[in-house]
Amino acid sequence: MTLAQRAMERLQAWPDLMPGPASCGTGRAIRSVRDEILHFHSARDVDLHLTRRAIQRIHYDLAGSSAIHLVPGSSWVTVHLDCEADVDLLLGLVSIALKAHQTPPAADEARPAGCNFHRVRVLPRDAAAGG
Repeated sequence: MTLAQRAMERLQAWPDLMPGPASCGTGRAIRSVRDEILHFHSARDVDLHLTRRAIQRIHYDLAGSSAIHLVPGSSWVTVHLDCEADVDLLLGLVSIALKAHQTPPAADEARPAGCNFHRVRVLPRDAAAGG
């Protein structure tokens, strides 16, 4: 079982989360009653809809993780799953995303852009480090 499959399996056990097709057309999504929260695009790459407000609030923590890839101006972050710790990080960020989606969106997020699929290219950590 891939890391993404393990994460999806764990998230499907959470109350009020439902699987379905990703609105971007690639992969599977997990959604809350109000919004799509995650897009599983591959066995290792997941886009998480955190909201711009939440990303601004925890930007420095996100930027410090080699598993997280930020796209300027996006309300989504890409999480690259290389190990179980990355799955745990993703689950923690899903909790933050669910809380962020409980409040009405800011004016600049009234029509959120799509996920980061095709806007970010994730290299395996070994390749990114030059080794």
